[in-house]
Amino acid sequence: MSDLFQAAGLDRGAPRPLADRLRPQKLDEVVGQDHLVGPDGALSRLVDAGSLGSLIFWGPPGTGKTTIARLLAGVTKLRFEQISAIFSGVQDLKKLFEAARGRRATGEGTLLFVDEIHRFNRAQLDAFLPVMEDGTITLVGATTENPSFELNAAMLSRARVMTFRALDEEAIGKLLVRAEEAEAKALPLDGEARASLARMADGDGRAALTLAEEVWRSAKPDEVFSAAELQDIVQRRAPIYDKAQEGHYNLISALHKTVRGSDPDAALYYLARMLDAGEDRLFIARRLVRMAVEDIGMADPQALVVANAAKDAYDFLGSPEGELALAQTVVYLATAPKSNAVYVAYKAATALAKEHGSLTPPKTILNAPTKLMKREGYGATYRYDHDEPNAFSGQNYWPEKLGRQTLYQPTGRGLEARIGERLERWAELRRERGE
Repeated sequence: MSDLFQAAGLDRGAPRPLADRLRPQKLDEVVGQDHLVGPDGALSRLVDAGSLGSLIFWGPPGTGKTTIARLLAGVTKLRFEQISAIFSGVQDLKKLFEAARGRRATGEGTLLFVDEIHRFNRAQLDAFLPVMEDGTITLVGATTENPSFELNAAMLSRARVMTFRALDEEAIGKLLVRAEEAEAKALPLDGEARASLARMADGDGRAALTLAEEVWRSAKPDEVFSAAELQDIVQRRAPIYDKAQEGHYNLISALHKTVRGSDPDAALYYLARMLDAGEDRLFIARRLVRMAVEDIGMADPQALVVANAAKDAYDFLGSPEGELALAQTVVYLATAPKSNAVYVAYKAATALAKEHGSLTPPKTILNAPTKLMKREGYGATYRYDHDEPNAFSGQNYWPEKLGRQTLYQPTGRGLEARIGERLERWAELRRERGE
């Protein structure tokens, strides 16, 4: 129906958002994706070679995925068809494929653009495979989610993934200049406010132009806004973050690795990012406990106490006061001495236990609650360590078939340096006693 209105020219007087009016008409007008559509870009090379093939466009919102798909159809002389996986089902796909087959019979190809393609289930994705293979359609699927996780292997084997990048401040700046040229007036922002608006867009060109429209609507004649005033005027765009998807895993991974890497400033930054995006505070608290045992361990056993206390403090105080306890713990963990010796030893112990099965401990350390067990020698030669010199007997506790093993090897950092000295002294006593 919209195509009929456009053909009749009836849509010309209808209000159109600035982002729609400034949609590029040529590939070289697209900003921020030079690695794809620049002179040596991946898509430019495909177009020059005359062989497009099916593609998956992966990247954040507002980076030009739909626009580039439409422009590719134009330069390759393919019929452009667009659907959204949110509103389409198998019956819709069948109709599209039949129409594409009809066009193909007359020598016209079809570029089918599928927005939010990751929303299709496996059966729906499989429906594309035959028509991709026989050339009925050239598929261009767009997704904001990692295709490795969201699309099946069969589709990925038939389509090339093109990664779109969030627009940097320079690219956003170019869009704002175009907007000013289209509106024939400057944005009423001082330099700091202009830079702040670009940051608010969070790499999304469409969001940048929407924010610009809001600024123009809000400004009185000759009024120029500062960065602080801009914050009051526009509703700040929510960060790109889905607690069930990649953004969630990217930021928690970044937080964990910066703590492990002993960078408290970067760790606080990623913590703030997650809190700002609305992440579950108790999920963060649980991850901090994991960091304490996995990356600090016996180098500073107090780290586990601090991490658990932060969880309790947040439970007690709630937001926003309890978030300071999480921040304090992040700093504590990031600045603590690091050791994964317990983590490594535990994995080694697990592997050893699985490999050797149900070996019986030595009789020395087995209880003898019955006369029969006493006659069998259970516990007969056990030596009570507290009664031994240095409170250390040095007796062998390992199954006879396995022999003594060394799993835990402390580092020379933090408390583990002293623990290592203690273990070496005990090993020396064993050697002296021939144990």
